[in-house]
Amino acid sequence: MARKQTMKYLNQRKVKSIKLWAVEERPREKMEMRGRKHLSDAELLGIIIGTGSHEESAVDLARRLLMTNNQNLNQVAKLSIKELQQYRGIGPAKAISIAAALELSLRRVSKPLRVKPQITQSSDAYDVLKADLMDLPHEEFVVLMLNQANRVIDKKIISVGGIAGTVVDVKKIFRTVLANSLVSAIILGHNHPSDNPSPSKADIVITKKIKQAGKNLDIAVLDHLIITSMSYTSMADEGLF
Repeated sequence: MARKQTMKYLNQRKVKSIKLWAVEERPREKMEMRGRKHLSDAELLGIIIGTGSHEESAVDLARRLLMTNNQNLNQVAKLSIKELQQYRGIGPAKAISIAAALELSLRRVSKPLRVKPQITQSSDAYDVLKADLMDLPHEEFVVLMLNQANRVIDKKIISVGGIAGTVVDVKKIFRTVLANSLVSAIILGHNHPSDNPSPSKADIVITKKIKQAGKNLDIAVLDHLIITSMSYTSMADEGLF
């Protein structure tokens, strides 16, 4: 599919090397003269890609990559290195550069746990979890551990699954939690690669099971977040606890 779209795109335009563009329109020079905020997503990706080919410039390649992913950088970020290489003009080095740049941008928005962020609402928990979960092509289940002041003191991956789900072991959750004597409460989180933020029936059932186990152990289960590449759902905010 990507190859067919490539040929259609290339046949619709006449390629002009970036070196032949007006100086003020070349991505690197444009950034230097006007600042990075004035560059489009394609121009920024073009800088990361570096070089094009005799068929298309680096910016044109970036435009094609975005075009075939609904102009959605979050969708591009989900592509594996192997999937990126399916695009004509993207070899291993370019695929790795793109994946590294997008991963770095994601880590930048994640709050480092050494700061011990305080959780006062669901959006605070989302800020801590999103960098770990939002772009994964498979489901992962994570637990945030909080102290008495509701500050995050640790974050652990409990299970890794496939596209449609992951198996959650309640006993494993609490073995992990009880290993830290400072934990007073936990927040659960997992992603939906389908980008549907609605909790499934299975999500609701396992959450209630975990919450009940927490009561028996005097560990409060405060929330369960369903995270996608664009948004999240808080089961506590939705009254599903």
